[in-house]
Amino acid sequence: MAGNASFSLNDTAIVSVASVHAPDVATSASFDAQLAPTYERLGMRGGLLESLAGISERRWWPEGFSFTEAAAQAGDKALNEAGIDRSRVGLLIDTSVCRSRLEPSSAVTVHNMLGLSSSCVNFDLANACLGFVNAMHIAGLMIDAGQIDYALVVDGEGSREIQQTTLDRLSLVDAGVDDLFAEFATLTLGSGAAAMVLGRASQNPGSHLVVRGLTRSDTSHHELCVGDLNQMRTDTKALLDAGLDLVQVAWETEADEFGWSDMDRYILHQVSAVHTSSLCERLGIDTKKVPVTFPTLGNIGPASVPLTLADEEPHLQSGDRVLCMGIGSGLNTSFIEVLW
Repeated sequence: MAGNASFSLNDTAIVSVASVHAPDVATSASFDAQLAPTYERLGMRGGLLESLAGISERRWWPEGFSFTEAAAQAGDKALNEAGIDRSRVGLLIDTSVCRSRLEPSSAVTVHNMLGLSSSCVNFDLANACLGFVNAMHIAGLMIDAGQIDYALVVDGEGSREIQQTTLDRLSLVDAGVDDLFAEFATLTLGSGAAAMVLGRASQNPGSHLVVRGLTRSDTSHHELCVGDLNQMRTDTKALLDAGLDLVQVAWETEADEFGWSDMDRYILHQVSAVHTSSLCERLGIDTKKVPVTFPTLGNIGPASVPLTLADEEPHLQSGDRVLCMGIGSGLNTSFIEVLW
């Protein structure tokens, strides 16, 4: 596994973490109703989104509400909760998978919306569902190096457009069983936003120390899940199997040394009931220590880990050890330990 990163940070902490839930509810039952003629024609039954994936609903942003607006809304909330002067933010990273353009970056729009200073470095960082965790790592390195005082990481995801086009496509008379299975994962997606302010632990009483982390990759699986805003095709079974194998390799490398087998909370990237139970079984994680958001929010991509952490924050106590964990298509896996 040489060449992949294990790291530790010295004085980086989470100052605030915020979530924003999209307002419109899209139920799995409504998806099944739209696909009922297709199911009947193919001799299939509906209900798999709820019975197999464990997702009863997900959220959508209102029509016309942009991904950058979502990211900026979460960023504004995190900054207000942190209570810092915005002129002190030296780094803004937008980790959203969803973006409406190739150029310029989404970060410049969020930077402008939030009124950040001209000295604030800003850019996008994309790495499927792991972008936010990767951005925490990068921000921590810059904080520890003394280059910046504060970093703001944001993410805004939306599933309305891709799910509407997917449902329309699967409703066509030429849609087959293979198409349904290839696009099943698309219907598990959700919409939401999250943001995090990171700064120096020594200068922010009550903040939460970012201790260490690691990343491992197996890019031979880079074609198992490929998508854009119009269509995403996924080999769900192969992606799950390969992801579990990769995360087990990473776990066995460092888990014993870092004491990760007995954390107070595990904040997992939220995909489905099958993914969550399979991961916990593979690594021996107590499911009672794993808060879940996927049943009503679905898979919100890179916003999933920080959103789940923000929603779990009222239940965390000082001194709790928290492990943030994710697997991203590609494949990559990343862990970050936080001392609450």
